[in-house]
Amino acid sequence: MSILARCWCGYFFAGALALQLVACAGKQEKKALPEEEPGDGPPLSSIRASDVKDAQPADEPRAPYGNQSPYEVFGKKYYVLESNENYVQRGTASWYGTKFHGRRTSSGEPYDLHLATAAHKTLPLPTYAEVTNLDNGHKVIVKINDRGPFKDDRLIDMSYGAALRLDMIGTGTAPVEVRVIDTRGLQFAATEPDKVSETWLQIGAYGEQDGAEDLAHRLTGAKLKPVSIQHSNNVFRVWLGPYDSNNEINEVIEKAIELGFERPYKVNR
Repeated sequence: MSILARCWCGYFFAGALALQLVACAGKQEKKALPEEEPGDGPPLSSIRASDVKDAQPADEPRAPYGNQSPYEVFGKKYYVLESNENYVQRGTASWYGTKFHGRRTSSGEPYDLHLATAAHKTLPLPTYAEVTNLDNGHKVIVKINDRGPFKDDRLIDMSYGAALRLDMIGTGTAPVEVRVIDTRGLQFAATEPDKVSETWLQIGAYGEQDGAEDLAHRLTGAKLKPVSIQHSNNVFRVWLGPYDSNNEINEVIEKAIELGFERPYKVNR
């Protein structure tokens, strides 16, 4: 099977027609660790560990992409496990950040650095797992939805948000335990009503008006609108909306992430 150079440390997105590994978002590049990759790193926004919620385990079917076995990366074959049952493994975790925000993961979902997700070489996609930092005892539940990291001494690659929860941003890597969660019979939480009162999404905040206007211009160019700038307490906040539908709000959030913008969050007047 031929391989097109895959971004994100070689993570792959299997094409439905070609059944081959393709580069996410049309880019062809190799991802290294954050401390080695120019241009990667934490977001400009002040996301905190407390802002990152555990992934919510649910009994999901295997993703239509990313589960082909075997697959080959950098001349080495990898075999996806037939089952994730009773999987517990210790090894080294790394993390990746802004350079890959919005790009497609192997399962087809966009990478959102604010969420608790991860990449693994052989576990079925998706898999939910509890990851523990063995240096400090911090834990996070992640959704494994990508492939990698393709370094022999790496077990798992954490999203920036998940790495925040593990308090491993500064070190770049950490010894971890990965323990798969049995999701058989687990259902997603009940969906929220679609109709909501007028809701805005804040997507940026600046101390100078020029920064806010530049972001507003880029959002408008990306067909994300309506856009407005709210000025109070010497801060220029960029808002999208208002919206009165949760479906529309979720669509706008997903589109913003796919286009590489920071994750918008809800605000009310």
